[in-house]
Amino acid sequence: MIQFVGETDRGLFDDALKFAQHQVRTLVETHPEFYPMYTVNGRWKHEGRIWTNWCDGFLPGMMWIFHKRNAGNTASDRYWMEQAIRYSTPLEPRQHDKEAHDLGFIFLSTYHRWYRLTHDPNLRDVLIEAGKTEALRYQENGQYLRSFVGENSLFIDLMMNVGIVFYAARETGERRLRDIALRHCLTTRRVLLRGDGSTAQEGIFDPETGEFLRQSAQQGYRGDSCWSRGQAWALYGFSVAYEYSRDPRFLDAAQACADYYITHSGGDGMPPWDFNAPPESRSLSDTSAAAIAASGLLRLCRLLHDSVKGHYYWSTAIVILRNLCQKHLARTDKKWEGILKGGVYHLHKELGVDESVMWGEYFFVEGLDQALQQLS
Repeated sequence: MIQFVGETDRGLFDDALKFAQHQVRTLVETHPEFYPMYTVNGRWKHEGRIWTNWCDGFLPGMMWIFHKRNAGNTASDRYWMEQAIRYSTPLEPRQHDKEAHDLGFIFLSTYHRWYRLTHDPNLRDVLIEAGKTEALRYQENGQYLRSFVGENSLFIDLMMNVGIVFYAARETGERRLRDIALRHCLTTRRVLLRGDGSTAQEGIFDPETGEFLRQSAQQGYRGDSCWSRGQAWALYGFSVAYEYSRDPRFLDAAQACADYYITHSGGDGMPPWDFNAPPESRSLSDTSAAAIAASGLLRLCRLLHDSVKGHYYWSTAIVILRNLCQKHLARTDKKWEGILKGGVYHLHKELGVDESVMWGEYFFVEGLDQALQQLS
């Protein structure tokens, strides 16, 4: 997938970000104070079920990216900061939310970006408290952060949320928090990462003994298959774990996940919704998994510096973003309210299938922003 990156890609990515800003601005004006999750027939505001409340950070997260990218453009800069604060502030009480396992998604996309811009100690305090709350999910028997499903359940998705625990540990110096984060990652690596680099979505434990019982799935095809969004979560999440810990086992895990994703996706980096999906649904791809993978690969390539492998991950990420921009933007559909078509939320529950999904929007925007920073 190694390809030349030039001015054409810069222009393509810039245009896609401008379109993203237009769509988000229209969303804010059309549905004020609304935190969407997925579209129905391209529309955000609907009566569809949400299953779990985990996406509220992605809309303001994009606004923080837009604010930073518009630095120097006074009117746009001010607008996006005002909107980012407006949509981030109501999330503050969720630093104490013990029901959700997704506090990393909620706060790393918002308060972490906000704090890096302003260095307001109150924002840092919110991040630390969110990390401590996330750490309360830790099961000593089994050594993992439990999912919202139950105390016996470990999700691959939690690799995207353990970062908030690492953050709290670093900021406070509390060794117990760091140990929880490390042990969770090691357990995930042991029970959900397979020898070929593929991942299971869920691990089931005996909560009394901590014995690992089996791999399972809530959203993938089946327990022994590889759900593509979960694979992207793992690729990205193990990269973050290595950034915080510098434990080489996590860098190896991230590369194993990346290699499996690349090998089993098409030449354009677009994965099926599950890599082991049966023929009748194999043609259903998931652009949100592709967006997450692209952003994760750009993060991973920085950790590998100027190595051949790092360059391979970089060029693959560019190919994925290029394909998303050229084939999957909603630009030509004037009635479509999202940015990126072709996302999949929950196939079995028939939620957000072949629609825009909020995490796909966020990680697409994040990936474009990272690529343009590295291209500049």
